[in-house]
Amino acid sequence: MSHLDPEVAALLAMGEQPSDADRRHLDACADCRAEVDSFGRAVLAGRASGAGEPLLTPPDRVWESIRSELSLSTPMLDDGGQDDADSAPASVGASRGSRSHLASRRRRVSRRPVFFVLAGAAVAVVAIVAGVWASGGIVPKADVISEARLDGLPGWSGAGGEALLERVDGHDRVVIDLAASVPDDGYREVWLLTADASDLVSLGTLDGSTGTFDVPDAVDLSRFTVVDISQEDVDGDPGHSGDSIVRGTLSPP
Repeated sequence: MSHLDPEVAALLAMGEQPSDADRRHLDACADCRAEVDSFGRAVLAGRASGAGEPLLTPPDRVWESIRSELSLSTPMLDDGGQDDADSAPASVGASRGSRSHLASRRRRVSRRPVFFVLAGAAVAVVAIVAGVWASGGIVPKADVISEARLDGLPGWSGAGGEALLERVDGHDRVVIDLAASVPDDGYREVWLLTADASDLVSLGTLDGSTGTFDVPDAVDLSRFTVVDISQEDVDGDPGHSGDSIVRGTLSPP
């Protein structure tokens, strides 16, 4: 039993109404129903992933993946709308059956509307872009606003690190990279301090040696310019322990 053309399945996934023959085939063929459902999930994922958000320009590797998926290294159709096999002359020894096969193939190509090909391409684009988006391949650009070298404080000889203040989509975040030998007990906490250490704001717990922390919108970064990482005990006290591992002042790069 022949199956639906993939371009037809793509159109059906995007909401095109099937012909009576296609509907009868879908009722009888589980494989084709599965293919239409697969295309449909890709379309839904693509539409949902960008809902209410500004469109972003995909990186070049996305288009490379699309071209590779669709084999677009050469034009899909030549100037006459026929492939090379149709435009090449029949060999001297070709049989009448071979010429009949070419004629039949030419009729099939000419009857296939170009929008079938474009519909298949559209579904492939949606699927690839949705997959890249879901895996984090398409992300807003981060601008580095300031940075700080983190130096070890007394009692933490050899400790160091780096902090970056980044702005992404109008929101600020601090990216931490800590290099220090720390005990297994307790935990590390990241803080923003004023220059005279008279006020401080906790950004959260550092799990491991690296982490990214959102800065609350209410925090005035013109005042809170110092990054501090402290060693904390599990004692229920939310305040700073007074045991700072590293500290550094943010300044423009």
